[in-house]
Amino acid sequence: MPAPVQIRHLVGGDWHSGRGDSLLSVNPAHPGIVVAEGRGTDASDVHAAIAAATAASPAWAGTPIHQRGALLLAAADVVDRNAEAWGLELATEEGKTKAEGIGEVRRAAQILRYYGNEGDRQAGEIYASPRAGEQILITRKPLGVVGVITPFNFPIAIPAWKIAPALVYGNTVVWKPASTVPLLAIRFAEALTAAGLPAGVLNLLIGDADVGDALVSHAGIDAITFTGSTGVGRRIAAAGATRGVPVQAEMGGKNAAVVLDDADVTLAVEQVMLGAFRSTGQKCTATSRLIVTAGIAEQFLGELLARVAALRVGDPTDDATQMGPVVSDPARTSITSGINTASRQGATVLAGGVPYSDGPLADGYFVAPTVVDVGSASVDLWTDELFGPVLAVRRADTADEAFALANDSEFGLSAAVFTQDVTRALQAVDRIDVGVLHINSESAGADPHVPFGGAKKSGLGPKEQGGAAREFFTHTTTVYLRGGRPGA
Repeated sequence: MPAPVQIRHLVGGDWHSGRGDSLLSVNPAHPGIVVAEGRGTDASDVHAAIAAATAASPAWAGTPIHQRGALLLAAADVVDRNAEAWGLELATEEGKTKAEGIGEVRRAAQILRYYGNEGDRQAGEIYASPRAGEQILITRKPLGVVGVITPFNFPIAIPAWKIAPALVYGNTVVWKPASTVPLLAIRFAEALTAAGLPAGVLNLLIGDADVGDALVSHAGIDAITFTGSTGVGRRIAAAGATRGVPVQAEMGGKNAAVVLDDADVTLAVEQVMLGAFRSTGQKCTATSRLIVTAGIAEQFLGELLARVAALRVGDPTDDATQMGPVVSDPARTSITSGINTASRQGATVLAGGVPYSDGPLADGYFVAPTVVDVGSASVDLWTDELFGPVLAVRRADTADEAFALANDSEFGLSAAVFTQDVTRALQAVDRIDVGVLHINSESAGADPHVPFGGAKKSGLGPKEQGGAAREFFTHTTTVYLRGGRPGA
């Protein structure tokens, strides 16, 4: 990396340094390298950003949707042109591999293009009226000023899938990203401003939790969309309910992969590896639980452990690396603690589980890819989200037992089932209570044109992406349209 990027904030169309506490973003593979530095924002910046968004709201809402979409399409071109450079920065700042980083930047461009074309899709509905000479129209209007709070693990894709629909439906935005990944947030805001987004329509505030609290509690915020931990999401939902403000929250996951006796073992091993260890397991949809039926368990686990042992862990900017570090030292400490607790509670570590003791992996925030057999013991690792490269394993005697174990969680974000039996696949669709279900593919993954979000305690409010996003970022007006008396 060149010299550290200076952290800047966007308020009312102007970039400026913050007045809050010092912020430092380091390379998690080489913590001595500073990626970005500067000062965060404070409460006065929150007030200014919301005032700017409020002032810009009427004109932006009155802009035809095709013009709003054209700006998103122009921003997509900026993002695409910079995919290689920004993907490398993403890998350096967040820790996922360079290939994944570049792929994520390109996914952000894809999301911008999807919503950039929203003007060509259905805008409302017409219903028949029981009265002569009248039609009933359902139209949609923006909510106003939307507070957007995003996590570290997808520092450009998740902001894109929140901010793009918010903007195209006519809302203005005040955005607080995770303070651990300021660089990609700045890049995304630069792309939108370079595309010609009017001043105040998007405001970027980088800061700590106090900035998020100030944003959530501000009377000028009309809606909040959040992705992050379950605890924070519930507090935001409670704060929104107190003020009568709609909240969309995508929260935790403890996602299961179910491998049945008739599964294609080679395919299942490959997909479970991707689900558990790609992005270093730092995905809300990552495979963190594995349920294998007895007839295939030994073969499957043997092949899986061989693949885990061969997984190349290292600097995410190296093309040969298959898994990088976790995002921070506190994350590494928390994950390691969770593994140690599982061992004390009676689980058996089958792979990994031991911190790197020397060399560059010991210097960075690396966690070895870990597989833990929890057996039938009561182990926290089976229920608690560690958000790292740790896979908890249990065996099941039957498919019915496997499906029950998959549901053994307060979360219900995603799951994967591996079977060649269409009857079993259909049973999984009926029985496994999740927002996203994959049959014969990894538990992670989302496409911009279909709904994304969890069941149970994994999500609150309308789903994200696709046409579902419109349900959150707009409200309906039912119009009873009737003309005057004929000939009057």
